Amino acid sequence: MSMDMREDYRWTEKPLIIGAPMRLISLAPLAVAVSRGGGIGFLGAGTDVQDLESHLQEASRLIQQEPIPGGPSSVLPIGVGFINWGAHLETAVQAIGKFKPAVVWFFAPHENEHLVQWAEAMRKVTNDMTNIWIQVGSVRDALEAAEFCRPDVIVVQGSDAGGHGLERSSGIISLFPETADALRDAGFEHTALVAAGGIVDGRGVAACLALGTAGVVMGTRFLASTEASIAKGYQDAVLRTKDGGVSTARSKVYDILRGTTGWPERIGGRGIINQSFLDAKDRGVTEENKKAHAEALGREDLGWAEDGRLTAYAGTGVGLISSVKPAGDILKEIRGQAQDFLSRSFSKNSKL
Repeated sequence: MSMDMREDYRWTEKPLIIGAPMRLISLAPLAVAVSRGGGIGFLGAGTDVQDLESHLQEASRLIQQEPIPGGPSSVLPIGVGFINWGAHLETAVQAIGKFKPAVVWFFAPHENEHLVQWAEAMRKVTNDMTNIWIQVGSVRDALEAAEFCRPDVIVVQGSDAGGHGLERSSGIISLFPETADALRDAGFEHTALVAAGGIVDGRGVAACLALGTAGVVMGTRFLASTEASIAKGYQDAVLRTKDGGVSTARSKVYDILRGTTGWPERIGGRGIINQSFLDAKDRGVTEENKKAHAEALGREDLGWAEDGRLTAYAGTGVGLISSVKPAGDILKEIRGQAQDFLSRSFSKNSKL
C-alpha cells in the first residue's frame, strides 16, 4: 500500500490528517481550515446536494482570499463527501464538474455496485482530475469497492467511529491489517488506505501509522473546532462526555427520530447516549418518544443538556476531547504529538 499521498495532495503535511465529511457540520469554513492546516478537508454534502454548488463557491472564495500554501491551481484543494443512498447523481456531477475538488468520497450505497456509475461520472466530468475515495467498514466491502470502482483511496472505518457506519464491524486495530492483507492478496496492493474510527489525538495517529495507513481520518475531534457548523449545546455535550465506549452507542434510534430513514439496513449511527435512546432501549421508538424529541427541538441548546433528547453523533474517542480550538491548531498539536510519540517509541534506546 502507498504510504505517501503527497504526490496527489502536495499542500499536505505528514502525518496526513483528514477531516471527515460530517453532514451539516463540515461546511466550507471547516473544510478549508483543515486543508489550510496541512490536512485534507472535506465538505459534508451528505444526501442533499441541492446547495453543494453554493458551498463549493464559498470554499473557492475563502481559498482565493487566502491561498493555501502549495495548493494546486488545477483542482480545489478540498474534498466532497457523499452519502450515496440519497444523493442525486446528476446534481452532484454538475457541481463537481464546475469546481473540480481534489477528491470525492463515496459512502453507504444500497449496493456497492451502485458506486460504479458514480465513479465513472465523476472521472468523466473532471477528466480524471478528481480522485475517488470509498469508505468501507468490512473486508468484503473493501474488496468489492476495489473490484468495481478501482478507487484511488479506500477509507477503512472501524467500529469506534462516530456517526454512521456498519452496525456489525470491528475496531480499526484488527480491521485495517486484515483489509490490507486481503487487498494485497487480491492484487490491489497499490490502492492507498487511510484509517478512521476513534482517532482523536496523536497517540491514535501514531498507532494507525504503525498499522501501515497512509493517513488518518478524524471527525469527532473536529466537532470541537471553532470552524465547525455546530450548535453550542451539541459541542458542549461533546466536551462533557467521558468514557466514550459506554457513553456512546450505535443504533437506528437517532435516525428514526430525525426522520432520516433511507439508510441501508446494515448501517446505524453512533451518538452520545441520551434520554431518547434510553427510552427506546426497551420499548422502541414510541409516539411518546417522538413527541418528546420534537419538543426538545424547541429548547435549542438545552436539547443537548444532560437530560436532553437531541442527537449528538460522536465516536468512542469523545472522552479525550476537552477544549474547542481552531482546526489549524488541532492539526498542529496532533501532528506534533504523533511525531513525538513515534520518536520516543522507536528510538534506539527503546526496549520492547
